[in-house]
Amino acid sequence: MNSPRSLLTFFIAVALICPAFAGGWSDDYKASLATAAKEHKKVLLDFTGTGWCSWCIRLEKDIFSQAAFKEYADKNLVLVRVEFQPIGKTLSSEVLKQNDALQQQYQVEGLPTLVLLSPEGKVIKQQSGYIPGGPKGFIDWVTSK
Repeated sequence: MNSPRSLLTFFIAVALICPAFAGGWSDDYKASLATAAKEHKKVLLDFTGTGWCSWCIRLEKDIFSQAAFKEYADKNLVLVRVEFQPIGKTLSSEVLKQNDALQQQYQVEGLPTLVLLSPEGKVIKQQSGYIPGGPKGFIDWVTSK
């Protein structure tokens, strides 16, 4: 595995085997709750419409793709993407069923909606719409009472 081609093949294989955790995000709510409890981290549910929801796209660009967010999230959060009608991506029937149930459970009426949960799965806070201020604005939202 010394050649760049071998490394590329390896990373593509990993991405295909583990798509749920691509970019640090999972689509498995129950597994994420278990991870959060084990690691004593909060859970962030991102109810989103990848590829078509303009505010969701902006949230991804302005916050979630930024190094400061990734660094903070890696230390403090378990990230769960709750997708609705993503463009260019097919969701399994299990994930579709889970996401519909989560939408009902958290009474999500618009996208994006962020739900912050304790490591035990209790709602700490919920925000519908875009959070301004980039990664700092997001971190302030997470850490404010």
